[in-house]
Amino acid sequence: MDIQKQIEQLEPWFHNIHLPDGTVTAPNHFLGDFPGFKWEKIQAEIPQDLKGWNVLDIGCNAGFYAIELAKRGAEVLAIDLDEHYLKQGRWTAKQFGLEHKIKFKQMQVYDLAQQPEKYDLIWFMGVFYHLRYPLLALDILSQKANGMMVFQTLSLPNSEEQDIPEDVAFHDREILQSKSWPSMSFIEHKLAGDPTNWWVPNHQGILSMLSSCGFRVTATPEDETYIAIKDKTLQSSMETWNYSEFLSATGKPWSEEVLLKTKK
Repeated sequence: MDIQKQIEQLEPWFHNIHLPDGTVTAPNHFLGDFPGFKWEKIQAEIPQDLKGWNVLDIGCNAGFYAIELAKRGAEVLAIDLDEHYLKQGRWTAKQFGLEHKIKFKQMQVYDLAQQPEKYDLIWFMGVFYHLRYPLLALDILSQKANGMMVFQTLSLPNSEEQDIPEDVAFHDREILQSKSWPSMSFIEHKLAGDPTNWWVPNHQGILSMLSSCGFRVTATPEDETYIAIKDKTLQSSMETWNYSEFLSATGKPWSEEVLLKTKK
């Protein structure tokens, strides 16, 4: 069976992937050459040589990013909830001869809490705003990151920032109404017709949540996309009082000893 017929059998496609023979998977994509145009703006921030890197691609879809990272030598775990996309990804990886470099697995981001592996690069694009429990996901990823994370989310249309005080006095809560105060808007029903769109953070909210999880943003190469580095000088919330809460939320046992330790 020729390549075009195989592509048609795997429809619909959300990733327009340019295959080695010149065929593309979604030439009439409503967003254009997606996600290729995003990759063009991001790729310079990623090391060319990823040999020896352990990479996690969350919400991998048909595997566009997993393939680009594997081309640079990375070993990639690509996860998604939708078996249809995973089937596309496995097929596409074979077209590039990269099936030995990419492992596709049906998983939730929350399932990673039960896995021992850590990753040199976490690719976390187009997923955050679909999560009912987004900060839990970031807390989990903070435990899985050895180095870099590429983070992208739908966000509110402003880029204002402000210095966040160490403490907000009880009677000074008007600061929380500032346009640049870190916040997220909750979507009760649908956004763009999609009932899985739950949260839309503002720019400072993204910076502050990443910081709270021990990540420092070093670049924003593309709209709503952040390059973040695990920074040991930042105190992750996993090192404070709420570690026992994290353990409970991820189904792990905790003890009074843990609670006392994190209160210090």
